[in-house]
Amino acid sequence: MGASETAKIVITEKEKAELHREALRRPGDDEVLVRATCSLISTGTETICYGRRFAPGTHWDQWVKYPFQTGYSHVGVVEEVGRNVKQFKPGDRVGSTHAHSQYVGGSPSGFYAIPDGVSDRDAAWLTLSYIVQNGVRRAQHAMGEDVVIVGLGPLGQLALQFVRLLGARVIVAVDPDATRLEMARMHGATHTLAVGVDAAVEPVKEITKGRLADAVYDMTGNDKVFAAAQHLLRRFGKLVLIGDTGTPAGQFLTGDVIRKSLQIVASHATNTPPEETDWSHWTRANMIQLFYSYLLDGRMKVSDLNTHLFSPVECQDAYQKLLHTRAGTMGCHFDWTKV
Repeated sequence: MGASETAKIVITEKEKAELHREALRRPGDDEVLVRATCSLISTGTETICYGRRFAPGTHWDQWVKYPFQTGYSHVGVVEEVGRNVKQFKPGDRVGSTHAHSQYVGGSPSGFYAIPDGVSDRDAAWLTLSYIVQNGVRRAQHAMGEDVVIVGLGPLGQLALQFVRLLGARVIVAVDPDATRLEMARMHGATHTLAVGVDAAVEPVKEITKGRLADAVYDMTGNDKVFAAAQHLLRRFGKLVLIGDTGTPAGQFLTGDVIRKSLQIVASHATNTPPEETDWSHWTRANMIQLFYSYLLDGRMKVSDLNTHLFSPVECQDAYQKLLHTRAGTMGCHFDWTKV
């Protein structure tokens, strides 16, 4: 029958994470059971939850109730399948949006096959890939645009690669961290600016020969960036908001919105079509498989973005590091073979 218990990471209170163990439920006739190999930490979202860095009354405040299990980028191996399951068999590698756990189970529709040639750690970027891809699709880019990406954390690094694939002429990466900018340069940024967004207007104007940007991505989750990013846009430009902030009251519109007739394009991962139709192809599953195909053929790369590997036993130290000393981190995983 295999294992009798599972481990999971739980945030029990502000800045307190623990590894909890509980009895393992066997899969039903229409379910699969997956043993984790690794899970990717969504450093922005999870540190906001862990540090309770959000304002009272926000959607974050409604969502994060301790004890709280976080994480949504899970990779593992199918351990058991119910007798009615045909999609998977034991030994198959799959990704899912489950939280950080040693074992996860459920309907086969919630798991996504990982192709041979894509490593487990690379495959664990699946959720971030469709979060970003969903926003990039909403931006409706045209070939040859000049794009600025503010914030080159994990989401920003993916956005950069997606807009490069869509044919951006200029891609300006803006981030004070030199290490992040070097990663961005290796993945297609044509220009990098090691400045805060407030200081980026004149350099961007020079790069674009006075025109400014067709689109600006705010990937930071920092409420102060939203207003400043509006100044980087040309007339009729688009500000794409993917990084969520815990303090939305700090975001405000500037006079540029009316004066330049700007578009604000917001995106959330839940706003994807639940089922594929002939007019709405890009479901979560299809976006994930597209991402995997790009990894396979080399048009995208995340392996060199994988910087840290933590044992789940070290979850408290891992979250402390990411909350207080995030410099030098990018793709950070829990290694579930170390439990």
